[in-house]
Amino acid sequence: MNLPLSFRPKLFECLKNYSREDFFADLIAGLTVGIVALPLAMAFGIASGVKPEAGIFTAVVAGFLISALGGSRVQIGGPTGAFVVIVYGIIAKYGLDNLLICTVMAGVILLMMGFTRMGTMIKFIPYPVTMGFTCGIAVLIFSTQIKDFLGLTLDTMPADFVEKTKALGEKLGTVQWPSAALALGSVLIILFWPKRLARRVPGSIVAVVLATALVSLFQFPVETIGTRFGGIPQGLPALHMPQLSWANLQHLFQPAVTIALLAAIESLLSAVVADGMTDDRHDSNQELMAQGIANIASALFGGIPATGAIARTATNIRSGARTPVAGITHALTLLVIILAAAPLAKFIPLAALSAVLMVVAYNMGEWHHFTRLARWPRSDSAIFLATFALTVLIDLTVAVQVGMVLAAVLFIKRISETTQITAVDESTETEGPHHSLIGKHIPEGVMVYRVFGAFFFGAADKLETALKRARQEPDILILRMRKVLAMDATGLNALEDLCEKLQSKGKHLILSGPHAQPLFAMDRAGFLDRLGRENVCAHIDAALGRAGEILAKKSPKSGSGPLQPSDSNDRFAAARK
Repeated sequence: MNLPLSFRPKLFECLKNYSREDFFADLIAGLTVGIVALPLAMAFGIASGVKPEAGIFTAVVAGFLISALGGSRVQIGGPTGAFVVIVYGIIAKYGLDNLLICTVMAGVILLMMGFTRMGTMIKFIPYPVTMGFTCGIAVLIFSTQIKDFLGLTLDTMPADFVEKTKALGEKLGTVQWPSAALALGSVLIILFWPKRLARRVPGSIVAVVLATALVSLFQFPVETIGTRFGGIPQGLPALHMPQLSWANLQHLFQPAVTIALLAAIESLLSAVVADGMTDDRHDSNQELMAQGIANIASALFGGIPATGAIARTATNIRSGARTPVAGITHALTLLVIILAAAPLAKFIPLAALSAVLMVVAYNMGEWHHFTRLARWPRSDSAIFLATFALTVLIDLTVAVQVGMVLAAVLFIKRISETTQITAVDESTETEGPHHSLIGKHIPEGVMVYRVFGAFFFGAADKLETALKRARQEPDILILRMRKVLAMDATGLNALEDLCEKLQSKGKHLILSGPHAQPLFAMDRAGFLDRLGRENVCAHIDAALGRAGEILAKKSPKSGSGPLQPSDSNDRFAAARK
């Protein structure tokens, strides 16, 4: 495996021809997305079960490093809705200190994924799996915000979805109408804020500012950041190294892998979206390395897991961003805000932040897919629904694992269905003079079968089934393999078993036109020597000629007619070399 020879952040490439116009474009975009990120960072922090400043610290530290070291020109990193449920569950089960350890471990895993060039492997996660857990996460985020949205009196929020729903239902009688009215008004502002203004002043900022002004001026009886958390500190915290122990690492490995996989998936999906909007191409392995460093640093500063944020990245692009300088500016903007205006944050009502997250959850979920399920292949619909249900009811880790296993099994089934093994005769017409059976004589006792598609463990039993269906065993069996592009160990084993059965009865197997990969696989396993290299022919003419030679040796007086030469062809010898 080839490791990357150097660390190549996109920033270095962009700064080579950086101009004054580029700087001002990035400055405006960075300021805009920084303002957009402020309420989201606090809301994601609160929803994850930590203080609001943890979300801001993550956006500052991780956002800066993802832009400075990443493989995308315009990627914006920070806390996202995808992590809310995972982080909340880890804190509930293991505690805040162990969340920091999990985040560091996830960062190390991401670094390893980047250095071992696994960035391109993420694309093999099936679409129904990613959409299934994305919709599931959106439902879970929505459920976590009902308490603050309605101002319910609920001391502890269960992590389990069913228990959470039950607890919320029991407390519906404690709705605080000022909170509900404030949250509903915030949602309406966000949804109906004019799009022409949203490019410069997003609706979420307008909603939070107006809600904060109303609460501070009219003393609305609603819960705020100040009443619950006591406000936000001015500046970043001191660097803190979490205490590591082997016992903890064993328990935290699985949630750390979940964080790493989700960070990789979300960041690369965001980078792909950015590529489509900017006509650029990101470096997926460099992006994973940057994500790893950013998550390690975020945890050391008391932050939560971070990844690429699709909505903020899109806002960055629409605001005119050209290089990673815009993302760096976004992080510095947030830092300046907490240095200068942190005391004002204590007046922000939690109902307004819950409204922001409600809209995020709504936009995050790909709800139109539910209406398309009837038109999807049944297997894809089943994977989507299973992943969605398991994400909501059980756990994201279980959902991704089961979804991937289901997708793999159904993929194998689909591929095996494309593999065909059929008998052919003189009337079978195929392309090319050397490959057509029309006009060619197939001697008595010789059967020709054509194998089409990948010959692997999902389809190997089809060969035996096809032969049993014929209800006769030929003296010589010719397998035409020119349409077989790939073979695995199970397919090879099926050929070996067939060859042994035929040879034990004094019968013969001839292979016609195998491709390079199956030929090399058979050669490495020593099968060609057991079969006899003279029984591997370049095309059907040579295979029929070889069959004629075998029959002639068995019965010299049979008068089988003129024999064609056994053209095993020098290309096989050359290929083996």
